[in-house]
Amino acid sequence: MRSTDQVISEYHAAVYVRLSKEDEDMTRRRKTESNSISNQKELIFDFLKNKSDIKIVSVRIDDGYTGTNYDRPAFQLMMDDIKAGLVNCVVVKDLSRFGREYIDAGKYIDRLFPFYGVRLIAVNDGIDTITKDTADEFGITVRNLFNDNYCRDISIKTRSSLKVKRRNGEYTGAFAPYGYMRSEKDHNRLVIDEYPASIVQDIFKWKLAGMNPNGIANKLNETGVLSPAEYKRSQGLNYKSGFKMKSNSMWTAVTVRRILTNEIYAGNLVQGVRTTPNYKLKTLKVNAREDCSVVEESHEPLISRKSFELVGRLLLMDTRTSPKEEYVFPLAGMMECGDCGSPMVKKSSVCRNKMYFYYMCKEYKEKHICSSHRMPADQLERTVLAILQKHIQSVVDMNVILNELGNLPFRQIHLKKAEERLKQVEGEIDRYRNLKILLYEDMKEEIVSKNDYLEINQQYEERIGAAQKSLLQIKKEMDRLLHNTTEEQLWIQDFMKYRNLKTLTRTAVVELIEKVRIYEEKKVVVEFCHFQDYEQLAGYIKELYDAGEIKEVI
Repeated sequence: MRSTDQVISEYHAAVYVRLSKEDEDMTRRRKTESNSISNQKELIFDFLKNKSDIKIVSVRIDDGYTGTNYDRPAFQLMMDDIKAGLVNCVVVKDLSRFGREYIDAGKYIDRLFPFYGVRLIAVNDGIDTITKDTADEFGITVRNLFNDNYCRDISIKTRSSLKVKRRNGEYTGAFAPYGYMRSEKDHNRLVIDEYPASIVQDIFKWKLAGMNPNGIANKLNETGVLSPAEYKRSQGLNYKSGFKMKSNSMWTAVTVRRILTNEIYAGNLVQGVRTTPNYKLKTLKVNAREDCSVVEESHEPLISRKSFELVGRLLLMDTRTSPKEEYVFPLAGMMECGDCGSPMVKKSSVCRNKMYFYYMCKEYKEKHICSSHRMPADQLERTVLAILQKHIQSVVDMNVILNELGNLPFRQIHLKKAEERLKQVEGEIDRYRNLKILLYEDMKEEIVSKNDYLEINQQYEERIGAAQKSLLQIKKEMDRLLHNTTEEQLWIQDFMKYRNLKTLTRTAVVELIEKVRIYEEKKVVVEFCHFQDYEQLAGYIKELYDAGEIKEVI
């Protein structure tokens, strides 16, 4: 450390230049051309060319770093040189290039630099700390406050601009998500990037088939597929990630799970998930979904909404895979004891040098509560397959009848549901109108104060208004059903595509089955998806049969 009173014949100077992302954007709009890196250096070199007492020993450049954070690579290297005694003079174009955060700027200029005997020169501001007086000190304070306020203003404008763009379905991220790229016509719109998109589709397909995220990651690494970070770099993008563990980023279970849980692949744009409290605090905060910007169907999806929801359901299940197995048992996570409702757990046993697997009640295994409900895995699989095949055939038979009838049963089902909702909403409106009358009478009899009456009456009005809007929508729906045919129920197609099912697959199970209950004496009950729709449709077909409109019934 040098004393500030010591006469120095020659200063060893570090030229410091900085350009933030905000400055880059402004430069593109030709508003602050003087802030470019080359122009900053040219101005400083021109200023120093006749200063024989100042020798340039280093040029430190922070390109693309904000002025509100002093944890910048080049700035910290410059500070290391200062602490090592290699630099005792810092030259910047102006104080805004040094930094824009008022408190920290004052800490460096008023405390650290004097402590290390460092001279600071801000060329355009006319500031030189070895010649400054009281007026200059006041000027430095004012300029730092102005620079800080500039950051605050830019932050507010930037956040407002991003909010509007996100609301309009424009993508505002620095890099397009893996599987997408920016449109050449509109950089705020996402279009499919064919190669990584096929990888994303494989990841969802493998998960539906029974692989866990770790197994998927291993498979991708073994086949030499570049991870999302490495793929971006291979495309010439300067991509950096805080999750990188090695020189080359590999696929991990965490990376796979991020893809499997990202709604963007189902066509929904969810932005503003992570934010900072303000322009000074850089700690990331994860927002709840209701606080994010969500625009549905904003771009072309890579997988169907149904597949995304099925994968989400699988991720909630406890489906650990044995280290020796690549896929889980088709029914994993879906089995429960029919008597106590606890999960069925997998066990293994060796008989005559042969390993076989069976399932038993978890409560019985751990606490000897309930009973074992023991059932061999292969027998359980065969039983469920037979039940599923029978149910699928029933749906196939229904579909044959529907093709002969057209959409009549569906229209009747939808109309009946709409009529039930209509009655419910009309009843709600009548109830609140009666409550309004009773409330008015209570006010007249001074049971309720006028202020309370006005407040409660307003609440009743709002509920009546909401119900009337629902009523209007239901009537529009009924009108459409009466004058137009409806689309065939998609759930039937879910079953129809498995009409030739020969073996029990994980994909078929998660798409068609809700739960498998196992009772004593190896009794198995399968709860199917869309069973209420199935029962309702079967009931209408039976009514048509009883009325003589069809010759066969399921």
